[in-house]
Amino acid sequence: MTHYMNLNASPFEMIKCGVKTIELRLFDEKRQVLAVNDSIVFTMTDDPSQQITVKVKALHLFSSFEELYAELPLENCGYTKEELPAASYKDMEQYYSQEKQTKYGVVGIEIQLAN
Repeated sequence: MTHYMNLNASPFEMIKCGVKTIELRLFDEKRQVLAVNDSIVFTMTDDPSQQITVKVKALHLFSSFEELYAELPLENCGYTKEELPAASYKDMEQYYSQEKQTKYGVVGIEIQLAN
């Protein structure tokens, strides 16, 4: 199955370069249908003509981003080595409220670029 998601320019480029291998999302209805070996087509929000396709390798489910940040390697989630000391699960609250995290849980979507 193929899924479609939007991404800001910075994480889009990090995935395209193979640096970011885990995409963080709310585990809402749209993400609950994801399965290992599915494809995701990411469209860059600033330039919809830019797209990349990835394959889902694994789904890492957690009750909150706080739990996810404690378990997953953040350098695979889009943080540079310089940003790691200041990385905080609260960074994700600009996208997903605490209430939505409590309602749905969160997912780290482990991906690899499609051939």
